[in-house]
Amino acid sequence: MSIDLYPALDAGEIDVAVALERVATAGRVAPLGAASLLYKNSEEHWPDDAGNDLSSRYPYLTFENLATDGATIGEVFGEQVPQLDGSDEPVLLTLTVGGNDLLSAFGNRPRRALLEKITADVGEAYDFLIDTLRGQFPNGTIVLTTIYDPSDNTAIIPGVYDGAGPLPLDVLDRLNAQIRSLAAGTPNVLLADAHARFLGHGVSAPEAERWYWRRSLVEPNARGASELRHLWLNALDGI
Repeated sequence: MSIDLYPALDAGEIDVAVALERVATAGRVAPLGAASLLYKNSEEHWPDDAGNDLSSRYPYLTFENLATDGATIGEVFGEQVPQLDGSDEPVLLTLTVGGNDLLSAFGNRPRRALLEKITADVGEAYDFLIDTLRGQFPNGTIVLTTIYDPSDNTAIIPGVYDGAGPLPLDVLDRLNAQIRSLAAGTPNVLLADAHARFLGHGVSAPEAERWYWRRSLVEPNARGASELRHLWLNALDGI
């Protein structure tokens, strides 16, 4: 949800090698993902948002995007968090995690009891991740992002586990409820409700009105990335 790869593919702003391999390190990828746009708007693609970014508000702000394609909570802990040096400075962290954990769990088609256990484990790991980040950045602000639903409450996403039956949306709803509760009850933690904002812009919408990449409907397209950065800005502004 945060990376540049799929919005850049959607906009055609990538090197051919990246388009062929879908690996960001294979060549140039334009900074069109939600995190990049939050830091610095692309006036070429989004002229109406000129100056509507953090670099315009805070000229000395630095930016680092540690998000990776397909990362689970375990990979955030094992690969991303170790790259962060704790600080007492007033930093900002945006977090988009949990969706891949749920998709991975469902892809293994576990029995319902096991799926419930996996969901509980994901929720516990999410809580621990927030506690860890708050400990590393006691004066930081964390924006938690709920997990969107490209199926628009239909429980079917073309190309995602076709033939496996409806997706267990109650599991998604449970984790999103936990994220909302964490944001509401934790100091210096804000909520960006992507689930609510993106509903109606998935499979139920005409293709021109979708906020997901047409070749993989679980990834944001260029418009989706821009809408997500608006959500983050609104969270920071208390809107």
